[in-house]
Amino acid sequence: MADTEKDILRGGQFLVKETNCEDVFTPEDFSEEQTMMKESVMEFNDREIIPHKPRFEAKDYALTEEVMRKAGDMGFLSVAVPEAYGGMGMGFVSTVLTCDYISSGTGSFSTAFGAHTGIGTMPITLYGTEEQKQKYVPKLASGEWFGAYCLTEPGAGSDANSGKTTATLSDDGKSYKINGQKMWISNAGFCSLMIVFARIEGDKNITGFIVEYNGENPNGIVLGEEEHKLGIRASSTRQVFFNDTVVPVENMLAGRGEGFKIAMNALNVGRIKLAAACLDSQRRILTTAVNYAKERKQFKTPIADFGAIKVKLAEMAASAYAGESATYRAAKNIEDRIAMREAAGNSHQEAELKGVEEYAIECSILKVAVSEDVQNAADEGIQIFGGMGFSEETPMESAWRDARIARIYEGTNEINRMLAVGMLVKKAMKGHVDLLGPASKVQEELMGIPSFETPDYSELFSEEKQMIAKLKKTFLMVAGGAVQKFGPQLEEHQQLLIAAADILIEIYMAESAILRTEKNVKRTSEAEQSAQIAMAKLYLYHAVDIVEEKGKESIISFAEGDEQRMLLMGLKRFTKYANYPDIVDLRIEIAEKVKAENKYCF
Repeated sequence: MADTEKDILRGGQFLVKETNCEDVFTPEDFSEEQTMMKESVMEFNDREIIPHKPRFEAKDYALTEEVMRKAGDMGFLSVAVPEAYGGMGMGFVSTVLTCDYISSGTGSFSTAFGAHTGIGTMPITLYGTEEQKQKYVPKLASGEWFGAYCLTEPGAGSDANSGKTTATLSDDGKSYKINGQKMWISNAGFCSLMIVFARIEGDKNITGFIVEYNGENPNGIVLGEEEHKLGIRASSTRQVFFNDTVVPVENMLAGRGEGFKIAMNALNVGRIKLAAACLDSQRRILTTAVNYAKERKQFKTPIADFGAIKVKLAEMAASAYAGESATYRAAKNIEDRIAMREAAGNSHQEAELKGVEEYAIECSILKVAVSEDVQNAADEGIQIFGGMGFSEETPMESAWRDARIARIYEGTNEINRMLAVGMLVKKAMKGHVDLLGPASKVQEELMGIPSFETPDYSELFSEEKQMIAKLKKTFLMVAGGAVQKFGPQLEEHQQLLIAAADILIEIYMAESAILRTEKNVKRTSEAEQSAQIAMAKLYLYHAVDIVEEKGKESIISFAEGDEQRMLLMGLKRFTKYANYPDIVDLRIEIAEKVKAENKYCF
């Protein structure tokens, strides 16, 4: 792909620029090396995690630590770490892939793995000095040490910068004393290193520190008891108290007052990895559900043959497929952006930081969409199992409990919805994404006479791609109208931001599923991709419904009179199919494919 084409793929620009299917990366594009990594990770999951599910559910924290060490021995903790610091130095797609396939055995291990490889290690590789990286990263990459991330406090959750933990410089200027309390700290029970955020004097922003922890010489660090949680039961989660904890000045991470920036950028990486961590869970939930549905008979018929169950199987498959499509699309965009920056002379550190930051909007979109889809899948999984689904004897009950945390950590889904739209508006103001031009064209179109010609929709996905283009116009119409009405005060109108975010999310997810399928049809055939075509169409159908509902909610909240009538007419125009898909037939086709293969098979 030429650099000029890559320039088109800036974060958020999917909304205003058409993406060719050839320019998206799909799971079918995995290299030989990536395929080998995927198989290796799946084998590890099947051998070391899934057979021990009951022990994880019984809060066997020692088992979580033991399996983490084994993951370190296999190199899985070092995939994203540069070779200079003892890592594999693989690309961003491989990082996401590893996180995807290692995370479905249990949420307990998935959380420990994600916290260590992401927010426990990444802040040092991205912000650390050369000395800090040489000293700490090899130990974290190998699994000799494990990392924890101490940001949240009793009074500082979503408002991360409001933390009360303090760092006071010693009289000799050689160390800081940290005092305060952190809570919900994953891996606290077995970590050797903590990334701790504290405020120096009356600074506006918090500062990050690398704090070593040794239980035999705790240095004023006291751990609370293990928390009793709804899910992720064998993930060590404790409060951490700092009492005059001495940290050498050279362990400050980045500069004074730069902790908030570190926290936000670490979370961007965490968000796309969290989306990835929910993917194989969806695949596994569907596979488990279809196996049960084929065996379970009622009225002398396997329940998988009932239309009510086919609906569930098809919807679960379509959501998983869209999630995969969007996650790997964004992962490759990030990888390409990192490579471009490195080619332009940036250090790997700078390139990775800027590469991920560029796609912060997509990272928030993915975090929200996939975390909600995995919860829905687990919920439907329980329903397919019926009464047995509610029992701890079947895997659906723990899948449902483990899925619930995904909508809370790495920034709640509410925060991420508002962030996605807020970041897009900021990018537009900086001139990185031209929203104003396209929004003005939509305004002109609304004032003009609509065309009553019926386009030729004979080519595959021609109508679907037209629908996607119209959904993008809907977002521009709604967001443009809201910005005109409220200007800089828009961020105070949270319900409006959340509704706009839902439109944005559906556009990205539906478009990703369509582009992936179109790309694969071109290299195989429509017949071979028939079920995938059905999933892409089914997902888009629901997306259109959501966009219509959220668009209406938005318009009637900020417009009135003639303007409201004009916008509602525009909404009707932009969400109307010429030829509605037969969603009953689509669901039947998807469900029959899944039944025939006895698993999620895409």
